Amino acid sequence: MNTSLKTITACAASGLLFLTLAAPSFGQARNVMPAQRDVAYDDDHASQCVDVYLAKSDKPTPAMIYIHGGGWRAGSKNNIPNWLKDFVADGQLSVVSVEYRFTDVASHPAQVNDCLRAIQFVRQNAEKWNIDTKRLGVTGGSAGGHLSAYVALHDDAADAKSDDPVKHQSSRVACAVSFAGPTDWTLLSSIDHRHPAYRQLIGYEPGTPAAELSAKLIKDVSPISFASKDDPPIMQVHGDKDVIVPIEHATNLHKKLETVGVTSELVVVPGGNHGVSGAGGATSKRATAFVEKHLLGIRP
Repeated sequence: MNTSLKTITACAASGLLFLTLAAPSFGQARNVMPAQRDVAYDDDHASQCVDVYLAKSDKPTPAMIYIHGGGWRAGSKNNIPNWLKDFVADGQLSVVSVEYRFTDVASHPAQVNDCLRAIQFVRQNAEKWNIDTKRLGVTGGSAGGHLSAYVALHDDAADAKSDDPVKHQSSRVACAVSFAGPTDWTLLSSIDHRHPAYRQLIGYEPGTPAAELSAKLIKDVSPISFASKDDPPIMQVHGDKDVIVPIEHATNLHKKLETVGVTSELVVVPGGNHGVSGAGGATSKRATAFVEKHLLGIRP
């Protein structure tokens, strides 16, 4: 994969910026282990749990919520990307890695509901974990990229009238980084999406014609449907040769965010395939810089 990057940054004030970056060398993985494993955030299914990686700090730290990929049907929370491990090892932020129900257990909206609740659960436990509730971000790749964009753009799930104290908490985040995440299910009607996961996620058999899919479900599963001017800064990293998630998913959301006035950064990897979600190198460097700016307040 060609790891040079073309970056498109857009916000209401600055317009567009095109930038080419050389790929840096890969660093050695840091030995970071979770302080707590398999902490249940709900009790409907055994998969509804998180691993908590705590930064050593005298003051409450920001936290990134990590959502793994795997076609909403596989994958595991049991490891986090090296660029997030670096943040934890340096004491800059904590990381909460989320497991969620797969589509062989329940279809959409089970996955997004689990991730929204996981964010609320982090806030409920923030004092115990020394986490700053005002500085939560979310990231993930592929299916995790979709879920990250979804929870970042969706309306707040807080319910002050609920008997469940977790539901009183806000589900909103301060920024999101999505690697190769699907954003727009309307594209199934115009671009061939051969992977069965798109249809399985919304409860359909693989191969079901796009015209037979529920318009309501297509709208509700698509993060782009929820883009509005009050949304947090979003970074997308996407390969322009991705055949699993066509790059139109990223460009469509980028244009929509620009239109409504949300800070949006689209990092295109020329020649990159779906593997950009685990590519490391220059893509991780860009994600690190984005989080430093929008979550840690470190300006370049």
